[in-house]
Amino acid sequence: MITNASSGTNVHEIAAGIFRINTPVALPDGPGSFSFNQYLIVDAEPLLFHTGPRRMFALVREAIGKVMPVERLRYVGFSHVEADECGSLNEFLASAPNSEPVCGAIAAMTSIGDLANRAPRVLADGALLSLGAHNVRWFDTPHVPHGWECGLMMENTTRTFLCGDLFTQGAPASSPWLRRISSNRARRFAHRWTTLPIRQILARSSGASPARKSADARLHARQCWRGDGRETAVRPRRSPQRVKPCRGCVEVEPVSRLCPAMRPRR
Repeated sequence: MITNASSGTNVHEIAAGIFRINTPVALPDGPGSFSFNQYLIVDAEPLLFHTGPRRMFALVREAIGKVMPVERLRYVGFSHVEADECGSLNEFLASAPNSEPVCGAIAAMTSIGDLANRAPRVLADGALLSLGAHNVRWFDTPHVPHGWECGLMMENTTRTFLCGDLFTQGAPASSPWLRRISSNRARRFAHRWTTLPIRQILARSSGASPARKSADARLHARQCWRGDGRETAVRPRRSPQRVKPCRGCVEVEPVSRLCPAMRPRR
């Protein structure tokens, strides 16, 4: 559904009760080659993950209004402190009188406790926040992919990973879905990421619920991924060698698919 013809802002339901708000933007390599996404979980206590930049507030608010009254917002969450993540936080707090910011302890201590016009709800690592039929679990992910305050969320009912800047892609797409996720594609786009932290976060999020994750919700991409997280995180082309897994992945299941130390030698 297109909610603003001028900007191209659109809304798609990517999982039951979870809506992606997408606005394509122009980069030097052509129009529509980058995106800003926000994710709205509609429930008894709705949550918005990412606010978008402050100058995009009117577009995001308009899109939310096509799904539900913006005044119903209860929580405004984000991965880290950056304009596209929480630039219009205070505007949403003003629009929804019962809303409050949701973030990790480091973000609250270093930034949001001062920047936000309302005190944040601080989630400890692994904490669960109930929204009604949906619930989200917070993961502290320092420096993945940005500052030490970073964190990500898993919505457990639909197994949707609110993965922020992980797996950023720049290409336009005609569909909101893709079937394969690639840390290599993200690394090529950003030129500064490493695959090990991404795999570790994938492994941890995939183990957040017995059914594993089935979708991810990205901040910058024209598409969301849908599939089996156990099969898609890393798929070795050949049978892995019997190598002792790295220390950070000893509790990952299945280790052979997620630990770089288990990849076949070339």
